[in-house]
Amino acid sequence: MPISRRVSFILLDQNLAEDLRDLLPGHDVRHAIEMGWDRLENGALLTAAEAAGFEVMMTADKRIRYQQNLVGRRISLIVLSTNHWGTIRANAEPILQALGLMEEGSYQEVRFERRPLRRRPPPERSPGG
Repeated sequence: MPISRRVSFILLDQNLAEDLRDLLPGHDVRHAIEMGWDRLENGALLTAAEAAGFEVMMTADKRIRYQQNLVGRRISLIVLSTNHWGTIRANAEPILQALGLMEEGSYQEVRFERRPLRRRPPPERSPGG
């Protein structure tokens, strides 16, 4: 059964804002810092999370896919393309969609479109200056 069809036990990595939990209504969401796991490296963090019964870990660490093998693990991984809170807050739907696709031990990457940075025009120079 896809994870999102029931309450999920989700761990947010320390590189994500704790406020992300507010965008995931109906799920039990904890943060790595609140669990006391903020000093664990990725492999140890996944092992601790899995042992504690977490079903999904969300992170913005794009390297984790190449550093950790999910084969044989029950925990699933959602990797966000940014940890910029404004971008995440404005785009909760792709996260919820990814959660809806999660199966045990699966991997999903969520890419966000970021608006281009607005550049300020250079200050006008006064004549003769």
